[in-house]
Amino acid sequence: RSRRPGSRTRRRRKRRLAEEGLFDAARKRPIPLFPRRLGIVTSRHGAALRDMVRVARSRFPGVAIVLSPSLVQGEGAAAEIAAALDALYAFGDADVIIVGRGGGSIEDLWAFNEEVVVRAVAAFPVPIVVGVGHETDVTLAEFAADVRAATPSVAAELAVPARTDQEARLAV
Repeated sequence: RSRRPGSRTRRRRKRRLAEEGLFDAARKRPIPLFPRRLGIVTSRHGAALRDMVRVARSRFPGVAIVLSPSLVQGEGAAAEIAAALDALYAFGDADVIIVGRGGGSIEDLWAFNEEVVVRAVAAFPVPIVVGVGHETDVTLAEFAADVRAATPSVAAELAVPARTDQEARLAV
């Protein structure tokens, strides 16, 4: 029988990582105003991917999107998420990254509370938006991100500007 993730474990981990400075506001970077390439780390098969791509393309049709697929729950998911980030870095061309998945139980979302994911997000050299679950779900990876989004769709809104908004700004 597998051990159910506990809130006590999460609280201890959160406190320890916060003491190391991984969640400090001073280390947060702004999202680029005009990203050319959006990197996404999520499941290849989830609705979250379709939602993020749909939102990003509707806001700015010209943005290139690169998927670095990963498990987002279950055994090995945390290591895969960190490896997917490493793969995006090796590709070297994304201006902003979204790490996300849709909602679920605490067990489903637990990979985003694992230290390997939190550290990978905090150390990533490109701005990261993390959107995991629904509005009320908050994972440790979101604290380490440059920007936290309430959902994966909101992550896409925050990562990619609306072309019409930018055109209106330039027209003024």
